[in-house]
Amino acid sequence: MSHPAGRVLGLLELLQSHHRLTGVELAARLGVDERTVRRYATTLAELGIPVTADRGRYGGYRLRPGYKLPPLMLTDDEAVAVLLGLVAAERLGLGTEEPATATALAKIRRVLPPALADRLAAVQEHLGFTLRRADPAVRPATGTLLTLAAAARQRRRVRLDYRSFAGAASRRRLDPYGLVFHAGRWYVTGHDHLRGEVRTFRLDRIGEVVTEAETFEVPAGFDPVAQVTRSLAGVPYAHDVEVLLETDPDTARRRIPPSVGELTPTADGVLLRTRAERLDGMAQLLAGLGWPFTVLRPDALRDAVAEHARRLADWAGRSAG
Repeated sequence: MSHPAGRVLGLLELLQSHHRLTGVELAARLGVDERTVRRYATTLAELGIPVTADRGRYGGYRLRPGYKLPPLMLTDDEAVAVLLGLVAAERLGLGTEEPATATALAKIRRVLPPALADRLAAVQEHLGFTLRRADPAVRPATGTLLTLAAAARQRRRVRLDYRSFAGAASRRRLDPYGLVFHAGRWYVTGHDHLRGEVRTFRLDRIGEVVTEAETFEVPAGFDPVAQVTRSLAGVPYAHDVEVLLETDPDTARRRIPPSVGELTPTADGVLLRTRAERLDGMAQLLAGLGWPFTVLRPDALRDAVAEHARRLADWAGRSAG
């Protein structure tokens, strides 16, 4: 809650939860001095929220007796959408390092009509996931995400400190073209002036970010999602793979995610280009698609497909006796 607006809202939360708090108590909880607490209280009063400051030994700050924020007017569908969005974001790791989901859900429930709040609590308590919870260690700092997003919108260059997978530290100047969330991690992609080319960086490995005055232009037709998936797919593997799939592009995209490889429509179907560490795994993937296909390269993939077919035939011939 480092932003002043966040602390003002934090003051309101504290005053709603306690009958009265002194300036010293509020300052300690918000991480500011008492003079700043007085300024925040004035801000709330200017917004029409009746904050009273009592002087004297037993004085402090409080809300006018009987005052409550009006209920948040959401339909059942809207409330469920908000709740599921917050819960899913927490599960997928689509968030930052701050544990904000629980507090956000608590605030929403507090201002919803009681009957709807109770029904939503039942959904949250009995909702299960088949997805594994994302590793909280790979979540970026809130300030990092917000600064890069603002720089990408304003097309302004940034200076950042970066730590590679091996722990090597470097300072980069980057033209951030876009942010991408992929497989539980946040990435930024853009022109890296240190390397002189478009690069992709994980946000959880970024330290300080400073926005500079220089501006930039995004290349025409640049697709941040395609760039990130291509760069991740470009991690060195043992085999370059090209397979012609006899299907249409829409069907191929529904079955094959961008993280698997690059799909290119052709006159004869869809060309899949990817890299594979193990050809037996690629053979299993192709067999599971259920479409006719032609292996263009490597030749060893044909052998892997044939071997997989022999294993399937052997298993199909087994009997219970």
